[in-house]
Amino acid sequence: MNKKRVAQISEEVRRAVSDIIRFKLKDPRIPEIISISKAEVTNDLSFAKIYYSILDNDTKKDDTQQALENAKGFIKRELSHAIKLRIMPELIFIYDDSLDINLKINKLIKEVKNANRED
Repeated sequence: MNKKRVAQISEEVRRAVSDIIRFKLKDPRIPEIISISKAEVTNDLSFAKIYYSILDNDTKKDDTQQALENAKGFIKRELSHAIKLRIMPELIFIYDDSLDINLKINKLIKEVKNANRED
């Protein structure tokens, strides 16, 4: 399958999974603020890596990962209703730590600025 079509399918999967988690999945372990940052579908449509991020501590991250793993079948079934594909990809949920890294970098920059002001 060509790269442009795979990119389109990846974006459709990202959007649909985000909506499914936000509006249809009722699991208290999943925080209200969860962001599906990216979806990468393989060329043969057999797998889809779903990258997500949350603003919470490490315990909440583990709970969220476990909840998503447990709901994988439900999400895949709902995804098959939202997107019409011959092959529905197997979902792989991956925590995206780029938000955490950005927050740490911003915190360090503020600390350096504050230290320079005091000098």
